Amino acid sequence: MNSRAPRRRIPVSLRRERVAWHRQEPTWRSASPRLIDAALKRARARPTGNWYVLGPSSSVRTDTGYGVTVDGTEIVAWRDAEGALVAGPGACPHLGAALAQAPVRCGTLVCPWHGLALTGAPFAGWNPYPAHDDGVLAWVRLDDHGREEPLPAPAVPVRPPAAAALAAVYTGTGACEPEDIVANRLDPWHGAWFHPYSFVDLTVLDDGADTDVLTVRVSFKVAHRIVVPVTAEFTAPGPRTVVMHITEGEGRGSVVETHATPLGTGRDGRPRTRVTEAVIATSHRPGFALARAAAPLLRPLMRRTAGRLWRDDLAYAERRWDLRSTGRFPG
Repeated sequence: MNSRAPRRRIPVSLRRERVAWHRQEPTWRSASPRLIDAALKRARARPTGNWYVLGPSSSVRTDTGYGVTVDGTEIVAWRDAEGALVAGPGACPHLGAALAQAPVRCGTLVCPWHGLALTGAPFAGWNPYPAHDDGVLAWVRLDDHGREEPLPAPAVPVRPPAAAALAAVYTGTGACEPEDIVANRLDPWHGAWFHPYSFVDLTVLDDGADTDVLTVRVSFKVAHRIVVPVTAEFTAPGPRTVVMHITEGEGRGSVVETHATPLGTGRDGRPRTRVTEAVIATSHRPGFALARAAAPLLRPLMRRTAGRLWRDDLAYAERRWDLRSTGRFPG
């Protein structure tokens, strides 16, 4: 009797033949504008508890303020003496100095103009906002903007255990609104056409009309005919978030969260939206422990890969907003 454990299946596959981009199966008939719009409307109707993603948790530091604008409101965030996340108005209550990048000393943020010190507690007319750090992303609750029933914490999607995962966060900004980002993610049919350098053999197994879960079979390109096939499910738990879970294939259990945060209107009169995409990767393979050990080297590569995709997807979202804003959108 052979006592040797069976070898784990190699995660890559070899395509029988390369299919020219223009010869792949068209997806425009399946990508129904009504279907995408219906999924978008259902997402927009779901509550958020007034929580917005500020950015990567790692961007909020203990030595300086982290500034961001959410829906036209200046916000500053930093770490207090215990390392907890603090967030509040980004303008000093004294004379309005910008607190973004203001120095933090022993958990206290110090205004660079006149030295007004903020510990995170209400002081001199400055009042903090509820904030939450989920270990990957930093959040802020803005009740005046969301105008929903407040929730004590954001609804963070189910993720693999942090001890068995590798996380990287990409951020980018587009001239569009959050719904244009979400609509892009609720259109998986564009993947192999618009991103041929990354995806091939894409098939939508369930369009989500009845289940509210878009299920996709797709292969990630490695090189030439070498691909990694997976099955992924897309859900939209809120009006500014789309989550992809890999349910079969290499990386099963991995999650990609796409969050859209409205920033406000730019000087050109167009809206701005920040995309914050968190990739939380995991694997059952023993070698993944080495990948986690090499996280400082791998995270920039993961962000670069996401950035290449979002270069195209932001163009998609910006085009969609441009068509909507001028009454030319056919959907």
